[in-house]
Amino acid sequence: MRAATVSRFGGPEAVEITEHPVPEPGDGQVRIRVKAAALNPVDAATRAGVFGGRGRVGLGWDVAGTIDAVGPGVNWSTGERVIALATGHHKTLGTHADYVVLDADTLAPTPATLDDTQAATLPLNATTALQALRLLDLAPGQRLLVTGAGGGVGAHAVELAHQQGLQVTGTGSPASEEFVRARGADHFLARGETPEAGGFDGVLDAAGLGPSALAAVRDAGTYAGLWPGSEPASERGIRVEAISVQSDGAQLTELSRLADRGVLFPRVAHAYPLEAAGKAHARLADGGLSGRIVLIP
Repeated sequence: MRAATVSRFGGPEAVEITEHPVPEPGDGQVRIRVKAAALNPVDAATRAGVFGGRGRVGLGWDVAGTIDAVGPGVNWSTGERVIALATGHHKTLGTHADYVVLDADTLAPTPATLDDTQAATLPLNATTALQALRLLDLAPGQRLLVTGAGGGVGAHAVELAHQQGLQVTGTGSPASEEFVRARGADHFLARGETPEAGGFDGVLDAAGLGPSALAAVRDAGTYAGLWPGSEPASERGIRVEAISVQSDGAQLTELSRLADRGVLFPRVAHAYPLEAAGKAHARLADGGLSGRIVLIP
């Protein structure tokens, strides 16, 4: 089978399409025939060597596809449509491949209202948003600031926070205001506008603003970032956290249901064939995307 991998770190030109044996599922595992797999910033960071590692590294965290084979002790059946999140910065093979083997408890049913290309954008971004909100642990009615609210994680955070009854303010480019408000933001701040100092019970810093986002948190409030190790130092009694996203089939099943209810809105910017993974990385590097790039084996 084919897979997108890197054996040396660098730019988009470092991405290779390599041949591998089709993997076999073990106890508690399933094999998925990949129908679509989103390309995320974490894949670009892996390719560039941000997380280090030696030898060949597989790319891809998101997957939507069909169960092709099951190992012992699995309740899933072949032919079922599923989505999943394959975490880890040093995988031998990722989801940017023809097949992927994953633990069965990381899977969720694909939203019935979405095709595979749309569904492939959900696992990493929506799971990250959900786990970050749970880390913040805010109560209905409290004030949340989401930076980068027009992005993949930020938009899903706005949707989920609105659904949970939080008062949501989103930040982003002026062009994203209509979209962010439509996803559930009560207020919007265009990039460059300064949030009220100490005006929020919690901040989900999807844009990675660090200290300037922390300044918006009230004393003894909570800050959550997306890149462990890059979060600002605590001050004024603020609890500072950074999410290290974990695969969780139960949570992903919950998110799949919310997608079917229209709470979560998938956005696909472009689709590329798997063999053009390098070109897809180059397009991601160009920026200016209003959704995720998806690879189609």
